[in-house]
Amino acid sequence: MAALLMCSFVFAENSVEITLKDHLFYPSRIEVPAFKKVKLIIHNQDDTPEEFDSFDLNREKVIFAKRKVVIFIGPLQPGEYHFFGEYAPNTAQGTVVAVELEQP
Repeated sequence: MAALLMCSFVFAENSVEITLKDHLFYPSRIEVPAFKKVKLIIHNQDDTPEEFDSFDLNREKVIFAKRKVVIFIGPLQPGEYHFFGEYAPNTAQGTVVAVELEQP
């Protein structure tokens, strides 16, 4: 269970915060609700810029060093959507997982 918590992040109030540090995204796997618009807030803690890029999400955005950006995604169908850092594609990689929430 602890390992799952370290690698996955479930959205809170339709927004998710991601940190970019040492050319890695933390967390690298996030869960968002399917069929809802979600705000990704990405903090670049590195001393160099990076470009958030995702063919699956149809998004790209430069994140300058020591800055943050907001990227809206969705509504998404259930499934996995990959993203990466264009300037460090071998290390800066991640996945958005759109999940259907159970109705009460």
